[in-house]
Amino acid sequence: MKIRLLTSLLMLLLLIFYCRFSLPVHVTPVHARFTKMINTGEVISSWQGPWSCVVDSSLNVLWEVKTDNESIHDGYWTYSWFDEIQGKENFGDCYFEAQRCDTSDLIRHTNTQGLCNQHNWRLPTPDELQSLIKSPQRPGQAHINNDYFPFIHKGDYWTSANQQQLPQHFTQFNSGALAVNFHAGQQATLPYRNAAFVILVSSLTEANTTSQLSSRVINENTSQKEARK
Repeated sequence: MKIRLLTSLLMLLLLIFYCRFSLPVHVTPVHARFTKMINTGEVISSWQGPWSCVVDSSLNVLWEVKTDNESIHDGYWTYSWFDEIQGKENFGDCYFEAQRCDTSDLIRHTNTQGLCNQHNWRLPTPDELQSLIKSPQRPGQAHINNDYFPFIHKGDYWTSANQQQLPQHFTQFNSGALAVNFHAGQQATLPYRNAAFVILVSSLTEANTTSQLSSRVINENTSQKEARK
């Protein structure tokens, strides 16, 4: 009986030793395109959080990161398309405007806030927004990289392209704006009055991008060294 007990204990210790020293340490890989950024403008490692923006090294832009905290960046808010000249104002739903919401409201508030130290937030072009489309990582998720872009819904997101010809069943509204659907991964022209989602983008200068990517390398190298300890 004692021999069996000692044998079992020895096997357990050998298994623990093997798992501790033989199995490779998992390190979150550096993403080739995206880097997380906190609201103060500092980049962080891919495994850290929370974050407010995403640096897109492919397009040289910053993306707004949506939340679920009922702030102006909450992913559940919807907006009609309006740019202070064209469109339909105040036909979306949010809690930060007294008379409902449109895209100009979110842009104005975000630029006033200076999200991630940027004051040039805008609607993305169709090509910019379409570039975020990718197959979902898990069933039921939106067609986007959810590790970097949480709280994105399987619905329509406005782009900057307006004065677009509407499909025949919308002809009573004359023209509309182009949206990208993160469920089907396709573009569609919608009436300005439609309540759709929004993810903002901000163009970066070359100097800013170089600085951010340098910090990114330092942070990632540090995190990998810590993970191996």
